[in-house]
Amino acid sequence: MGARKRLTGEVVSNAMDKTVVVKIVRISEHPLYGKKVKKVRRFPAHDENKICAVGDRVVIEETRPLSKTKRWRVVTVVQKARVKGGEEIDSAENYA
Repeated sequence: MGARKRLTGEVVSNAMDKTVVVKIVRISEHPLYGKKVKKVRRFPAHDENKICAVGDRVVIEETRPLSKTKRWRVVTVVQKARVKGGEEIDSAENYA
């Protein structure tokens, strides 16, 4: 058996219990015209300890089926989100 796939993406939803939705963005070049094309996929991933927040960059890894749609799990949080409660953390200081 080979190594499990790992992807890095951004958490776009954490409304479910122990589940986050991770957005993976791929940029590829169109084969004929050469234009850069952005392709986006969303993966439900298992977050056992509920450590992820919206906006976090995380690494997810392929795993056995955990539910009807969940086939990935969160391995690590690479970078915490810069926003807190829907506003930037330093936004109050900028306008004071």
